[in-house]
Amino acid sequence: MNTFPFNRFGVILGVWLAFAGGARADLSPISTNLHERVVIPRRASIIFIQCHGLGYGDLSCYGQTNFQTPNLDKLAAGGIRFNHYTPGDTNMAIAQAALLTGANPAAGAVSIASLLQNVGYKTGLIGEWSVSGKPWEQGFEEFFGFLNPDLGTNYYADVLWRHTPRMFYNATNNTWMPWRPADGPNNGGNETVYDNTGGKKGTYLPELMLGKMVRNFIRINQPDRFNAFRPFFLLVNLSAPRSATAGKDDFPIPTDAPYSDEAWPQAAKNRAALMTRLDGQIGSLFEQLNKFGMTNNVAIFFTSSAESGKFADPGLDFFHTPADLQNEGKKDWSAPMIVYWPGEVSGGQVSDFNWSAQDFLPTAAQIGFSQVPKHIGGHSILPVLLGHATPSQP
Repeated sequence: MNTFPFNRFGVILGVWLAFAGGARADLSPISTNLHERVVIPRRASIIFIQCHGLGYGDLSCYGQTNFQTPNLDKLAAGGIRFNHYTPGDTNMAIAQAALLTGANPAAGAVSIASLLQNVGYKTGLIGEWSVSGKPWEQGFEEFFGFLNPDLGTNYYADVLWRHTPRMFYNATNNTWMPWRPADGPNNGGNETVYDNTGGKKGTYLPELMLGKMVRNFIRINQPDRFNAFRPFFLLVNLSAPRSATAGKDDFPIPTDAPYSDEAWPQAAKNRAALMTRLDGQIGSLFEQLNKFGMTNNVAIFFTSSAESGKFADPGLDFFHTPADLQNEGKKDWSAPMIVYWPGEVSGGQVSDFNWSAQDFLPTAAQIGFSQVPKHIGGHSILPVLLGHATPSQP
């Protein structure tokens, strides 16, 4: 496992916070005198997962009683469950820009992916891209998903966009080839999901993205001696569990098990089964992190990117808690937010601290020892996560 030099931060915390706000990201030992030196802890990898249309009522740790999400409950039990986090806007593009840049409006701002990439992080994005430009122009070295978020409503799409610095799509030959600077700009290309071609439904994209693609990214980019323990930042913008058809309760799923025998509307069975499958992928993520010894040096954020919409059938209303109902019509709607960071974030916490998507950039920048840009709207909540600030502090 990747362990810190000391069981608790102690003196090292002051060094960490000082460097987190500074311009340097030097991981080498710092000499304090001829006989003693302080070692900065190895930087944590960061995984930020947000689900399109997730509400409080989709998670049993937030009050859902009709079905359970045990792996997400485990995530919450091992960290902090926040009650007052907001993506900041009902317009997903604006909310996503605020998350990436810590600013609103975000024109000309630097993304958190670029900041972390500049201090040595490997960066990747899986899922929806809803802001201007392209992911690889904003610091994401690897991308797999939808450049047009409207396409994310197709849970069985047969084409996704792929970008990797090592390969490029040769449109002339319709093949992927190793990329060289002489080949010109590398803008990626279409990746065919063959199991879904011709109307087939062989690959369920929410599970492909949150499951196989996330695990592959971690496997390839795990911090180890072969890459000098280089950390990574992975953003997952999952297109589920939103309805595939606007204005309808349409939640495509391979099977409604284990809820087939429930006396619920079919759409309710489907949505519950969808959440159960996503919860299962979080369990697989735990297994992957355990396999590679990363459980004590990775910070995981889990939340929603878009509010849970009204259901056409009132028989689905049990998916909405009172907190979901209070969100309706509010621009600064709130979303579930779980932060899990074993060894640094004490488990079993429930917090009423108010924060927003803008606060993620300065928080992640401090975790990664990157300089926090000036003149942004966000504030780091790292002291809150580490237990060194009261809920009233920004």
